[in-house]
Amino acid sequence: MNQQNQSAQGGQSGQGQGQSRRVNIKATDEKLKGEYSNMMQILHTKEEFVLDFLNVFPPTGTLNSRVIVSPGHFKRMLTAMQENLKKYENQFGKIEESEAPQPIGFQERK
Repeated sequence: MNQQNQSAQGGQSGQGQGQSRRVNIKATDEKLKGEYSNMMQILHTKEEFVLDFLNVFPPTGTLNSRVIVSPGHFKRMLTAMQENLKKYENQFGKIEESEAPQPIGFQERK
């Protein structure tokens, strides 16, 4: 198993604002490989956001991963993604947005 260190912002475990603590994150080699996704679907309820990462190659598609997070965490994720997109475009140039895919629906296999 590989192990990576991540810094987590303090504030939830009695630490003051702006302080950080080290958290050891364990990840298997399989998880570190990642999963490719060419589509994402977002659903939400009052209590959670559901992010479905999909591979769609018509006429079929597969659900690669489902991530469920709280609304507060979803908002922090969105902010982090916006900041990283800005850094990326500052370094490599503006990304042109591709056309939106046609809507799809899930069908249950029998």
